[in-house]
Amino acid sequence: MQGFWQSVTGSLAHESESLRDAAIREVREETGLDAARYDLRDWGIENRFEIFKKHQSRFAPGVTHNLEHVFSMVVPEPLPVTLDPAEHLSYKWLPWREAAALTLSWSNRDAILALPQRLGVSER
Repeated sequence: MQGFWQSVTGSLAHESESLRDAAIREVREETGLDAARYDLRDWGIENRFEIFKKHQSRFAPGVTHNLEHVFSMVVPEPLPVTLDPAEHLSYKWLPWREAAALTLSWSNRDAILALPQRLGVSER
């Protein structure tokens, strides 16, 4: 869908896939980056939310809610990204406040706004 920004998101490939393995796989699929090489942090946060009706066809019949697990990944600098053209049109590295202002997802926005506290860095 055009016209909005979001960070990497995804789903488990199968029920036995661990959350960490799914996060590593999704980062690789969507950005070409190897999350196993960087500081990938499971925040231990779960957000349950209703799936927008326009997106329900992506899920099994009768599935109306999603359970999201929050991770972050620290990289040393903005890295070159290789997008999957079936998933994304473009990318950009943004300051955290700007990224939070552009995302439509409340849970994505709240995670981005919590980055300074979670990572123990200045909010400048």
